[in-house]
Amino acid sequence: MSEREETRRIQFTGKSSYIVSLPKQWIMELGLKQGDQISITREGKSALKIIPSKDQAKSTQNEEAILEITRDDDNAAIIRKLVSLYFLGYKTIQVKPKSDRLQPGQRNAIKSAVKGMLMGAEIISDSIDGITIQVLVNLLELTVDGAFKRMLHLAKSMLRDALLAVREANLELAKEVIDSDDEVDRFGFYIIRQLKIAIQNEYMLRDMGFTNARQCLGYRLIVKNIERTGDHATLIAKDLLEFKESVRKDAMDKIEDLTDFAISTLDQACLALFKEDFAQAEAAIKKSSELSKYEKKILESVKSIKNEEEAYRIRRMAENIARIAEYASDIAEIVLNMNIEKMLRKRP
Repeated sequence: MSEREETRRIQFTGKSSYIVSLPKQWIMELGLKQGDQISITREGKSALKIIPSKDQAKSTQNEEAILEITRDDDNAAIIRKLVSLYFLGYKTIQVKPKSDRLQPGQRNAIKSAVKGMLMGAEIISDSIDGITIQVLVNLLELTVDGAFKRMLHLAKSMLRDALLAVREANLELAKEVIDSDDEVDRFGFYIIRQLKIAIQNEYMLRDMGFTNARQCLGYRLIVKNIERTGDHATLIAKDLLEFKESVRKDAMDKIEDLTDFAISTLDQACLALFKEDFAQAEAAIKKSSELSKYEKKILESVKSIKNEEEAYRIRRMAENIARIAEYASDIAEIVLNMNIEKMLRKRP
């Protein structure tokens, strides 16, 4: 008998009720206590399902964490720890000095990270003796799908704006693209936080629309690919800030054709994700195989360019966009893995 299975004897009490005891270890692991409510559902003719009430299931979310740092701790290391605690689902995070006080640079780095990276997080106390961060957002108000769609829209907009900036040699627009990358990351961090909470809490898993923890893993990999899409748009914008001029129009036309192809493939793969459609995912993978046709046109146009610097920039832009088309194929592969069981023939 596994740790997830127990045999208990039904007992009769009073005049019309039966009772059954529950293992103490299970109660402790679920964060339940005497007086908490549970929901009992009859499933068919031979099964009963017992789950914590909705409010109690939510209350099992991690409440508070205390992060102690020294004056010599690197700012980047502090932020990585802070993000990790955010991922783990803590509602309140206290950052305190192990001794002495928080350094001005540390305080500024923490406040900047909370504002720019952690969606739904607010600083409710700030002094040299410590910073208290509270996550105020309700995880069910912005679903995984909802956050992902916003993240996807932002990443695609960044890519199109980056190319427009290059075409017009618009340095201000390029800077806006770079700034938008933080917003894409904020949605990514928020989704990861939701997924980790879902994996740890069976009720939240169902409430977020997942049937099993394996789906959470698939979503996590897909989110990473969308983050990388934003990263490649940022690289294109940074290229313009470095060289401060556009590239020839005929090459830009071909690059934009490649971009249209990459975005349409990405859209098709993500539509397959939302619809849980195996056939749509297969179609996205098949479409991605046309990538070489677009890359070939760009490489042919580069051969006639005598300016080596310009040729290099065009090749680099093409490589960044081609990677996005490859990410679309990766997403479609993940969707296949998440939905393959639907294609199995059921036993009669």
